[in-house]
Parts: sequence; structure tokens; C-alpha cells
Amino acid sequence: MSVRRLALVAILAMPVLASGLQARELAIDADELIPVELASVGVVPLTGTPVVLLREPESGNIVPIFIGPNEARAIIMAQRDIESTRPMTHDLLVDLLGSLKGQLNRVIVDELRDSTYHGALEVLINDGEDSILIDSRPSDALAMAVRTGAAILVAPSVLEAGEDIPFEGLGDDDVVTALGITVMSVTDDLKQALELPDEPGVLVSSVEGMAGMAGLQPGALIVSVNERTPASPMTFLELVNATERGEKARLKFWHEGEYRELELDVDVPATTPRSERRRRI
Repeated sequence: MSVRRLALVAILAMPVLASGLQARELAIDADELIPVELASVGVVPLTGTPVVLLREPESGNIVPIFIGPNEARAIIMAQRDIESTRPMTHDLLVDLLGSLKGQLNRVIVDELRDSTYHGALEVLINDGEDSILIDSRPSDALAMAVRTGAAILVAPSVLEAGEDIPFEGLGDDDVVTALGITVMSVTDDLKQALELPDEPGVLVSSVEGMAGMAGLQPGALIVSVNERTPASPMTFLELVNATERGEKARLKFWHEGEYRELELDVDVPATTPRSERRRRI
């Protein structure tokens, strides 16, 4: 390597090394953080500003957090299991962590300060013996979480600040996750191809956690949640979150020629690495 190139590498590394000396500290006690499930991506009416929608079971709220268009696209691609021909930024970061034998354990959104969200990545190192906090934009952190199955924790103040933000879904392009079940709109062609009944419902595209263990599989048609019809993915999310506290969500679905029923806790499900999730369509 030439002297000029060595000097360039040293100059570029200096700010990185300097910033790494400062440990990231959370704005609140970790015990106060609230677990949430990344449900979907929506937009603010009139402005079209993208937001990520977080399902908070304890309050029954669906809370939006502002994100950028690139991060919104990255989250949608991950929920739809769309792979790019070359690694995108968040895929690269996940691959880099894995190559360095690190594991993204938790994504944390701990503060809203001066109209800016602040977050961190909790990364396990040394075979899980130790962990480090890395400062991150929450939008990037959430895009990584949906790729890895990392847990998502949010400060109460952040959730409260989002309660008054109006939002709406993406219509026919909605993809929604709740209870570890990712659903999408179902077309007549898909119903015919999968031999599904001709009735309203949402199509299961992937499953993780207790829902999968209870027998729900990709390709199933969910026709009711608590005896009400989920006519769209966003309706499915709303019905799940409307489940009375202390009660279980009752799902009825059609799969392989018969109707089946199951009950699921509405708490945020234990996370599952994406490589281990049941996905078929």
C-alpha cells in the first residue's frame, strides 16, 4: 500500500475511532421501555409523509413514528420478503454484523428530543457474553429489526407523542404483521390458485412464534378475528389490537380444505430469526 493511501485510510478512520470511545447511554432506565411489534408502514394523510406503525398491546394503541422514504421502502421490502439483486444498506449492515459474529438483540427508541427521534442498537458480542449499545437513527434500526427478528422497545414518552399523529394505510399494497402473523390482501386470482373460499379475509404470507406452532401456515385465509371479518390487512391489525386486555384473540381461518380456529395471546410475540420463519408465498 502506498504512503498516500495509508495516510488517506488513517484520516478516514480518525473520526470513527474517536466517536467509538463514547459509550451510548439510554435516555431512560431500560426497565421502563415498552415492547412493541412492528406492524406496518403507512402515511400521514394529505402530506403523504411515511410512518412506521407500532402495535402496543398494553394500551391497545397503534402508534406511528416518522421515518424517511428509503427506510419505509426497506421495511416494506423486508415484510414482503423481497430480495434485491445486490445488498441494500440495511441488508449490508445485518450481513456485516453477522460476519463480525455480532447479533442484533434489541432495537431501542428511547427519546424524542427537539422533534428528532433517538435510538440505539443493542448488539450481542463474544458469543452473547457481552453487549454494546450503538447510536442509531430509529428508522434505520427498525429496518434492521424487521430483517433480523430483533426485539423492539420504545420509551413511553415516544409512544405518547405519536398518539395524535394521523395515519392511513397503503391500500391494496398494505402488508401488516400482528401476533407474529404477516398478512396481505388477497386477489381473486390468488383465491383460485390456492383454492380458497370466496369470502372476505386476509391472506397469511408468513408466520412465526405461537401462531405457527398452533397450526397457522402461509397460504391460509383468515376470515375472522374475534368473530369480525378482517376485510383488509389494516382491519386485521385493528381487530387484533381491539382485543380486550386479559383476553385472547380468536382467529378463524381456512387452510387445506377446512376451517380451523385458534386463540393467541395479544402480547408481543417472542421474536424469530427471519431464516426460521414459515414462509411460502
